[in-house]
Amino acid sequence: MAGKVGEKPSETAIRVELVDRDGRTVGTEGKLDAHLAPGRLHRAFSVFLFDARGRLLLQRRAGGKYHSPLVWSNTCCGHPHPGEAPFLAAARRTAEELGAAPAMLAQAGTVVYELQDPDSGLVEREFNHLFVGEAPEGLSPDPDEVAETAFASPAELAALRERSVFSVWFTTVLEASLPEIRGRFPGAGW
Repeated sequence: MAGKVGEKPSETAIRVELVDRDGRTVGTEGKLDAHLAPGRLHRAFSVFLFDARGRLLLQRRAGGKYHSPLVWSNTCCGHPHPGEAPFLAAARRTAEELGAAPAMLAQAGTVVYELQDPDSGLVEREFNHLFVGEAPEGLSPDPDEVAETAFASPAELAALRERSVFSVWFTTVLEASLPEIRGRFPGAGW
């Protein structure tokens, strides 16, 4: 049965693209099923947006999220629809979650990892496409996706990490993105 116009599909209805270790598509799987132990390697993306001062835009995930609710993470992350280009998916989801499209979005490589979330038991087994860009003006986050946002310098991020919980994937995707981040924002201390 089709949902109402504008209604978000349920997590069980969303499909992700399964890939091999080289990022070649090998099939599709339900989003939730792909994250159940032992996990299935699937395509994902992570976005890091910065303001003019080189501060990273972080988001605290909404409390209603099935995975990692109320934890801090990078600007945006998600999964392309099967067959959707990761760049287009990253731009689309960033605009959907934050209410404004990113600017000057550029590829920052890929990283493959397998991490288990200790709270939910869900497995992040991902071939993750990384993107770095500039944060747009006038954010209007979707409260179903984002509980709050904050800009952080490297020192402010370190302080926030000492007192707050971050997503299990945050460190991995941030470290993999650092060469592009440092190239784009050389005076920011990343």
